Amino acid sequence: MKLSVIIPIFNERNTLDQLVERVQRTSFEKEVLLIDDGSTDGSSDQITLLARQDNVKALHHKVNRGKGAAVRTGIAAASGDIILVQDADLEYDPTDYANLLAPFEHDNADVVFGSRFIGGQTHRVLYFWHSIGNRALTLLSNVFTDLNLTDMEVCYKAFRSEIIHNIKLKEDRFGFEPEITAKVARYRKPNGQRLRIYEVGISYSGREYSEGKKIGWKDGISAVWCIVKYNSRKIN
Repeated sequence: MKLSVIIPIFNERNTLDQLVERVQRTSFEKEVLLIDDGSTDGSSDQITLLARQDNVKALHHKVNRGKGAAVRTGIAAASGDIILVQDADLEYDPTDYANLLAPFEHDNADVVFGSRFIGGQTHRVLYFWHSIGNRALTLLSNVFTDLNLTDMEVCYKAFRSEIIHNIKLKEDRFGFEPEITAKVARYRKPNGQRLRIYEVGISYSGREYSEGKKIGWKDGISAVWCIVKYNSRKIN
């Protein structure tokens, strides 16, 4: 089973080298796709150097287009059996890959979500209202999708490649999260069956805004709109 790790990158010069090193230390056969989303802090040059490694590929956007656009670029270039999204900011730890991939290895899952809100993993203590916001968005998403997820906004989402390559994604920014959740909930296999979606606990070392955290309240409002929009059967 080959893993494709998609890493969208926008101005992550301070964490990028360490993140790629951590990904490379994982024991899975893998390719690492670094998508520079118009960085202006030197990340682009770092990505080019990192791509000298045999299993690392650099992809560049000339201008910043957003996480969703970078993920789409990565999916289009991915060749692995499983495709996993990894942020470049060290909030998420690649040592969790074993837990995320276990449902695939046992042939139980088509899609696996991480969750910062279940399990006994370590978590950095940060913003109360961010936690409330994440849970509220997940609840709203669940109302529409009829899933019982605990963390819809989580970065760690992994997909069988034949599934994600057949889903048309449109959102350029953080609206990717509610969009993909709505679309995997509605997806039907050729035999008419729904996807087998699993959720596993992960660790989380969140950043403060002073450390480069990018998501804000406007993205929360956008997420509400995307939940409503992409759970309409008229929207593909």
